[in-house]
Amino acid sequence: MTIYKAPLDDQRFALFDLLDVEAVLPGLQGGAEHGRDLIDAVLEEAARLAEQVLAPTNAPGDAEGCHYDKATQTVTTPKGFKEAFKAFAEGGWAGLTAKEQFGGQGLPGVLGIATTELFQSGNLSWSLYPLLSEGACHAMELHGTEAQQHAYMKPIVEGRWTGTMCLTEPQAGSDLGLLKTRAEPNADGSYAISGTKIFISAGEHDLAENIVHLVLARLPDAPAGSRGISMFIVPKFKLNADGSPGARNAAFAGAIEHKMGIKGSATCVMNFDGAEGYLIGQPHKGLAAMFTMMNAARLSVGVQGLALSERAWQNSLNYARERLQGRALSGAKFPDKPADNLLVQPDVRRMLLTQRAFVEGSRALLLYTALQTDIEARGADEAARRQAGELVAFLIPIAKGVVTELAQECTKEALQVYGGHGFIGENGMEQFVRDARIITLYEGTTGIQAADLLGRKILQLQGVGFRHFAAEIGAFCKAHAGDAKLAALVAPLGAALKQWGDLTLALAQRVQANPEELGAAATDYLWYSGYVTLAYFWARSVAAAEAGSQGEAFKQAKRDTAAFYFARILPRTLMHKAAIEAGVATLPDIA
Repeated sequence: MTIYKAPLDDQRFALFDLLDVEAVLPGLQGGAEHGRDLIDAVLEEAARLAEQVLAPTNAPGDAEGCHYDKATQTVTTPKGFKEAFKAFAEGGWAGLTAKEQFGGQGLPGVLGIATTELFQSGNLSWSLYPLLSEGACHAMELHGTEAQQHAYMKPIVEGRWTGTMCLTEPQAGSDLGLLKTRAEPNADGSYAISGTKIFISAGEHDLAENIVHLVLARLPDAPAGSRGISMFIVPKFKLNADGSPGARNAAFAGAIEHKMGIKGSATCVMNFDGAEGYLIGQPHKGLAAMFTMMNAARLSVGVQGLALSERAWQNSLNYARERLQGRALSGAKFPDKPADNLLVQPDVRRMLLTQRAFVEGSRALLLYTALQTDIEARGADEAARRQAGELVAFLIPIAKGVVTELAQECTKEALQVYGGHGFIGENGMEQFVRDARIITLYEGTTGIQAADLLGRKILQLQGVGFRHFAAEIGAFCKAHAGDAKLAALVAPLGAALKQWGDLTLALAQRVQANPEELGAAATDYLWYSGYVTLAYFWARSVAAAEAGSQGEAFKQAKRDTAAFYFARILPRTLMHKAAIEAGVATLPDIA
């Protein structure tokens, strides 16, 4: 059984010292009451739910998995999941950041991301059930009619129903232009939806009284390709006149997938056989609505990488402290014991510091990005809202693509600290490794995030978000140029920033000459961008710690981890730079 203790000290440091949300949030529309006392209280309650309710269901839920009844085409979730969802709903967590007009509490998105981390660390499989609801609500808020929002969104915000995104089909993975699901108009204004969707998280379960599917389909007059996609609301149960669930709709789970990890989450094959659905948004404009859901989900998936890394790191650190094995190379450090603990081994410390650097650096990046979403949505100044939106667009592929990839390294290193014991199911590390594998895949693989960053955010949008972020890093370096405590960080950060800009410009010119260079360089460019981004947040973290009121041990841990990151992790950018400069010529055609 693995331990889990909510990292509230570091969350508070990131929120209050690093990002100064106490100053930012009250300046946003509706943020006057979003002070420290409220945020602290919410974090404490979220920690209690994660530690006491969700965490104990994690390993048992993985061992049990979901149960599919072929006769009724229904899914039963693992023991304890239903009770946990009830506690989640009764606590008002489903509507934490939703607007008050929809029955939510209207709290800032940055607080929603902080609490989401805690829930996902507690039980990632369970957290997928409410997670998909957030994306569905976001799409309905922006694209749905007032009647649709009242009928379908409010019950989700209240925690009585859940939502899904039904996008993928067997022949259409990331290429949604290939989808075949049909939407035939009915005389009453509804549509008959027919087709099969796969990999649908939370497509069927026993946690809520209704499930609202948002389904991509084609109208009879739809143009070919991605321009002919529309989005439809398809509830599991049709609605009675009073809005309550009524007759069963023709939307059933044909099967659940047998997966490598997240076994407590029902990943369904969904069959729609003339199911009653309702158009949301404009005809043939479903792709735009889909990206509304996708971008919100991508940030939350990045948080999944952080959440798994945090829990794996906590346990491997605890194991390294307690495990007595071998002696230090320089002589016994605990001569009164039969062996020293693992922490005396430099390579064990390397693995633990790697995890800590990625965990705390990723937390800063994700919370910063979430805060920008708050500014984009509720900033008082139009220019500030626009700039925040451009920053979010630029950072989302890094927050999703890089942080989920770093979770692969963190969970692997945690298992390695355990040695052979990490391979044994009872110790929990192998579950984290298995669960982490999916997060680099759904909501767009790492390659898709890389193509989005380089192809769209840098080239198509002319790097507007990158320029904002680079200017912020440059201003930080200038402001701390004379700070002796930060000298070892600011100088290399400034050099990395210049190299990042030069590399971006050179790469843009090469892609213009040969479009194939984009695909050849994109993933390495994503990695390069991610490592420099985390370097910035580590330098900022040390600056915030030096100015903060935390104890000396906390400050020294920030200094040590930042020094480790700059000395041993940031140089990885040189490898990715060399790979980028090698070009597409090193990727020959395969017959």
